Amino acid sequence: MGMKILLVNVPHLSIGSRLPKEHLPPLGLLAIGGPLIDVGHDVELYDADYYNYATQQVADEVLKRKPDAVMMGHSGSTSAQPVINEITRMIRAKNARMKIIIGGVFPTFHWREVLANNPQIDYIVCGEGEATVPKLVHALEHGLPPETIAGLAFRTQGVPSKTPPADPIKNLDDFRVGWELMNAYNYTYWGKHKAVVIQFSRGCNHRCIYCGQNLFWREWRRRSPQSLADEIEMLHTKYGVKVFDFADENPAADREAWKELLEAIIAKNMDIILVGSIRADHIVRDADILHLYKKAGFDRFLLGIENYDEEVLKNLKKGSSISKDRQAIQLLRKHDIISMATYVVGFGDEKIIDFYHSLKHLLSYDPDQIQLMYATPHQWAPYFEDVKEREVVISDQRKWDFKHQVLAMKYLKPWQTIVCVKLIEAVLQTRPKTLKRLFFHQDARFRKAMFWYTNIGKRVWVWELFEFFFLAGTVKGKMLLKDFWA
Repeated sequence: MGMKILLVNVPHLSIGSRLPKEHLPPLGLLAIGGPLIDVGHDVELYDADYYNYATQQVADEVLKRKPDAVMMGHSGSTSAQPVINEITRMIRAKNARMKIIIGGVFPTFHWREVLANNPQIDYIVCGEGEATVPKLVHALEHGLPPETIAGLAFRTQGVPSKTPPADPIKNLDDFRVGWELMNAYNYTYWGKHKAVVIQFSRGCNHRCIYCGQNLFWREWRRRSPQSLADEIEMLHTKYGVKVFDFADENPAADREAWKELLEAIIAKNMDIILVGSIRADHIVRDADILHLYKKAGFDRFLLGIENYDEEVLKNLKKGSSISKDRQAIQLLRKHDIISMATYVVGFGDEKIIDFYHSLKHLLSYDPDQIQLMYATPHQWAPYFEDVKEREVVISDQRKWDFKHQVLAMKYLKPWQTIVCVKLIEAVLQTRPKTLKRLFFHQDARFRKAMFWYTNIGKRVWVWELFEFFFLAGTVKGKMLLKDFWA
């Protein structure tokens, strides 16, 4: 008969969820939904983030639908966890029998604290869930002990406990995404085009000390290039999807497989838009096949520039260089692919002069778009040990989303930091070169994409300043990072 399962994408406070007025489907939940449907369960998606519902409204809707089990998550798992905690408490207060299951990066590493502080949460799926969740649901349906299932955290006689980690999924094509679950929602991106998030690979074979990708996914794996190309074609023809956002951290790690994917997509001859993130050194490596990137449909790549200082990049174990960062941007421009450079503030104790040098280097890189973010250390990443004695300036975990300053600066107050950040963004986005591309670039598709991002960027820029000076709360008194996560 199967169980009635409700997948809930919780409402999120992040700028990316609220200001663009566009939303992408929750790939993680859809990836869980497919395997559950295929073994006979009644699965439904409730995307509360899509509508930005209040937490009480979300809890009421879950109770109204009366599932046997509710599963919650969000791609921004650190900042979403307090919201999940709040909603699940409301649900448990009215229903003692419904099983409450959560997953994601944050609860995977903080399973002990989450279970200790949230008695209403029954199970945490640690790591990948496609194989683990169906086993858990089967055990719940038939009254079998969960202790035999790898990759689970729960309570044993009231004490948080965890089974051994589940083995990484070897063949990512073995588990299908439940795309049919998104039928109730009009997901769009890139200017109201119908859109989805897809994944060619998981994990990363680099060991950047501030990133947890290699710890969560544990090893780099990829799908069959032809299988993903076929899935893109199905989504384009059956669902009318125009934009495909690659969620990979390191999609081009295997050059031959990546080239095979590009060629397989090109062979489909589809009018689609592809966007994603990629390492700058892979763009440089692929200089001879970048025409395939463009022909396949790539309009923009996000490049993690991180910092202008070679010594900082070395300490971060980024495995890149300033020269390759600059060269990658030039190569993308040559092929009319938009470069978005992300730059991180807070890896050191910056002074005003450091922001000036950052601006100079970013101007020399000459990216089409720029996005400044803040160093946001997580306890599971090696970088945490380097900064655990630094002070925290925001105690609201819902704002630990890389777009709010969380670590105090030694030489600058938070208001000075955000002013420097916003000035850099303003200069980069209003300089003559950027405006020329925005208004006069020969490629109309390029101009349209630039306009879309510029319009969102203006709203974000104003909102971040307004929120900081009129809405944001800061820590009262001294709090160290190690004490915050303790």
